[in-house]
Amino acid sequence: MVFRFYKIFERLPPGKVVLQLSIPAFFTQSENLRDVKEREVETSAGQSGHLTINRTFPPPKSFIALYPPFDMPAEPLPGRPGNLTPEQEAKLKEFWTLVMKVFGVSPPASLLENNSITTTMSSTSNGVSHAPSETSTDISNVSEKSAKKKRFGMFRKKDKDKDKDKENVPNHPSSTNATSTFTDEDDKYGQSKQFKTALSEMSPEELRIAFWSMVKADHPDGLLLRFLRARKWDTKKALVMMVSTMHWRLKEMDVESIVFKGEGVAIAEHDEGFMKQIRLGKSYLHGTDLQGRPICTVRARLHRQGDQSEDALNRYTIYVMETARMCLKDPIDTATVIFDLSEFSLANMDYAPVKFMIKCFEAHYPESLGVCLVYKAPWIFQGIWNIIKGWLDPVVASKIHFARSVDDLSNFIERQEIWSELGGPVDWEYKYIEPIAGEDDLLKDKESREKLLEERAKIVQEYEDATWTWIYSSSGEAKETRHAIAKKLREDYVKLDPYLRAKTIYDRIGYTKLNDATQSS
Repeated sequence: MVFRFYKIFERLPPGKVVLQLSIPAFFTQSENLRDVKEREVETSAGQSGHLTINRTFPPPKSFIALYPPFDMPAEPLPGRPGNLTPEQEAKLKEFWTLVMKVFGVSPPASLLENNSITTTMSSTSNGVSHAPSETSTDISNVSEKSAKKKRFGMFRKKDKDKDKDKENVPNHPSSTNATSTFTDEDDKYGQSKQFKTALSEMSPEELRIAFWSMVKADHPDGLLLRFLRARKWDTKKALVMMVSTMHWRLKEMDVESIVFKGEGVAIAEHDEGFMKQIRLGKSYLHGTDLQGRPICTVRARLHRQGDQSEDALNRYTIYVMETARMCLKDPIDTATVIFDLSEFSLANMDYAPVKFMIKCFEAHYPESLGVCLVYKAPWIFQGIWNIIKGWLDPVVASKIHFARSVDDLSNFIERQEIWSELGGPVDWEYKYIEPIAGEDDLLKDKESREKLLEERAKIVQEYEDATWTWIYSSSGEAKETRHAIAKKLREDYVKLDPYLRAKTIYDRIGYTKLNDATQSS
């Protein structure tokens, strides 16, 4: 029996690492991992064993594991679900309280009967308040009947019900209060104005629908925490950012329509500007870096400003970013972008899409960029870079690195996994695969979609009720209950996805990781 081993993790923890394998034994010995790249080992079936690896110094960048890779327990990064300090959890509760008020979602009847929740917020054992006093307003004036009607009507709201919704739920938090602490530096994209527009144009239920549509297979806490981290744990600023993003997705870009129509509709409607970029592979998703993050490579030499409209280019950018979300698997929640500037010339330069991409990462897909590698930039790019870096938020700018060679790339990507176009040994190139007949038939099944949405609405209500309980509780049980329901939401979205999202080339080649969501806790 032959097993192949290869690198999947970045570095070893201090001391010894012992892998207990439920496979035939292959060897038991110490290895200097810098000398081990790939190995085939013949073993006898029916044995069990373990591998002991001593840490070397300097720390190796990788260690070997059985192929196909098996899941190893990985701690989420700080500030993510499952790895919050008491102070961060308190901020998350505060944020959820504000969000629920914006959505017009009241606590379940069992909590409404407890008068204490309308006066003083409970505290954790270490004295950290769960939510701010300003959000402790009396919410018992929302009837249970009204709340139930709204929540079970999720995803099916009629436009004619907007005004009625606004009469039946509490007023939105004061937009003045939420935006009063913003400065021009904080609000480079005018999100304060967009926040106020969203509250005036969209009913609470519309905002709620937009939020849960945005969640997809993510942990709901994970989505909120992105905005909190991006706004340095300021809940009001995070609220403004998130609500303006929901308005942008729904009213400006119509993101759900882009992913629903996909490549098949674009071909049928002769959307040549959109499809030309996909077929060319102007940007493509392939490979992972040393952190396990999916890689998006942008081939700037393939861009010509007149080849497509600005609208088609923006829709294509959203298509790639939304597809990349389907390629993430916990605990990985960011992606790596490579700007391949080999053969780049001034004829390829176009500032508009660069500005749009920066806006997406900074304003609407916060905390989604892991690292950006500018590869083989020619000397003419220096002046261009001096302009672009002036547009960047310092946090985003800190994630940008210049790479001139494969040696430089290997600081971020395993050398043996770099493909030939970038100068590596892997014989791979992007080839577009046309849509397969019938692959999106489920998008036409409205009846099944409505049934699945009804089921999802019930899980959403269950999660919202559990969130209220968690907000006013310091028990570990309340926290675990929410995480269990979040897992149900992820699994439910996997079933729903074929009815909401058209297949992409990355579904056809098996690059997306959506099905793995059902295996994550």
